[in-house]
Amino acid sequence: MPLWRCLWRRSAGRKRPVELRLNVTRRCSSVQGEVRVRFAPSPTGFLHLGGLRTALYNYIFAKKYGGSFILRLEDTDQSRLVPGAAESIEDMLEWAGVPPDESPRRGGPVGPYMQSQRLDLYGQTARQLVESHHAYYCFCSSQRLDLLKKEALRTGQTPRYDNRCRHLQAGQIREKLSRAVPHVIRFRLDAGVESFQDLIFGRSHHEVAQVEGDPVVIKADGFPTYHLANIVDDHYMRISHVLRGSEWLISTSKHLLMYRALGWQPPTFAHLPLLMNKDGTKLSKRQGDIFIQSFQRDGVLPEALLDITTHCGSGFNTNRIGRQMDNLIAEFNPSKITTHSALLDLEKLPEFNRIHLRHRIEDEEQCQLLVADLQGRIQRSCTAEIRDERVLHADYIRRVLHLRKGHISSLKELLSPAYSYLWVRPSVSSQQVAALTTEAQHIASLVLKYVGCGDSRVFARCRLMTLAKQARDTKYGDVMKLLRLALSGLQQGPSVAEMMVSLGPAEIRHRLQKLSQLSEAG
Repeated sequence: MPLWRCLWRRSAGRKRPVELRLNVTRRCSSVQGEVRVRFAPSPTGFLHLGGLRTALYNYIFAKKYGGSFILRLEDTDQSRLVPGAAESIEDMLEWAGVPPDESPRRGGPVGPYMQSQRLDLYGQTARQLVESHHAYYCFCSSQRLDLLKKEALRTGQTPRYDNRCRHLQAGQIREKLSRAVPHVIRFRLDAGVESFQDLIFGRSHHEVAQVEGDPVVIKADGFPTYHLANIVDDHYMRISHVLRGSEWLISTSKHLLMYRALGWQPPTFAHLPLLMNKDGTKLSKRQGDIFIQSFQRDGVLPEALLDITTHCGSGFNTNRIGRQMDNLIAEFNPSKITTHSALLDLEKLPEFNRIHLRHRIEDEEQCQLLVADLQGRIQRSCTAEIRDERVLHADYIRRVLHLRKGHISSLKELLSPAYSYLWVRPSVSSQQVAALTTEAQHIASLVLKYVGCGDSRVFARCRLMTLAKQARDTKYGDVMKLLRLALSGLQQGPSVAEMMVSLGPAEIRHRLQKLSQLSEAG
């Protein structure tokens, strides 16, 4: 059982449980009295859902316990860097509402926050390991390493380095260095790894020396590998807790050997269960729809994305749709994080988005932003077809949003053909009208009578029923079809009463007068 769960149970019944949980966290931390966590992606690609979830749990952890959330970019694999990815990662974190307290963009007291700008520190640490005989120079060529790998695969074994250069004499090493023979630096994996307490997976222990060759910590190009750079940075950035994906759990024993070799106190580790597809398959970066930019482009609200990502996992006192960041922080309970993978069902995302869009519409400040957003979308999509500039007025758009809240999942739905009548006057033919009734002019005049006198009751369904009864030969259903056709050019959609409320008296008059003219011409 994870340590903080044991301590929490022993402390049951005490007052102020949030403060107690913080004290337990600090008891496990190497930085007394200060919680510092980090999200350290590699800009070899853009931010995707799995990365956002890791960042989110770190952010919530920091805010829950009054700590700091650091963004560090691990850009030491220079051959795989994607142009623009570094900037985009921070952009997407800010868009998602998970802004770092310290980062390459924001700066901070322990920068720089790009690993490529910290090479001297890694080199210095590697030399320290070599001098203390915890690391050594390896001069094996890539050809020899390839042969080792092929031979292992041929014999059905797991490829691993055979630690050959561990046994070079000092004179041999000096001679090769004097000739500038290409080399890397490898860390010595020793037997006798101590177990460690993971806050989620409990007691863990991996005898890495039995299954792995000595890992490279400084590559031939002088850049560090992940294994060295991340422990150096976590130490010097005073990281108290490392919350990362469970795929790194098996590497932690290796990292703890490095901490021990350097005489450093390690942080407390918590390995988060993986985020997976609903069928249990692994989320793949090759799925273009899991990148955060794709969700942003498609009109997904950031709070909906955070809500569904946490809803499918664990670590919270409740599991309900509609939680926003304040709720997530308040309801976060690390002891509830399980080891089970989080199964993500993206087919439910529209429902999450619908609920959070309604929340935004009901918030006056947020609604103003939505109005401005929708104004811009309408102008970009329908400018040439708009005949009445009043459809761009804020009051009109706000009325539409409030009428449609709870029905739409994104703003872009309001630009679909089903809602084009809100912005563009429909094209209706006399043949379409004649197919419904011969009383179109009479029906139009009945409605116009009430619209003309400003009677708002005309918008109510009961008033429409009363008006429909005054038609001589047209059934109520056909009256509604006629009005729907005249107002929207559609055969289905929102109720006729709602269409009228949305369009307003002036536009209703214009469209019904056109209906009357069509009927007269027919």
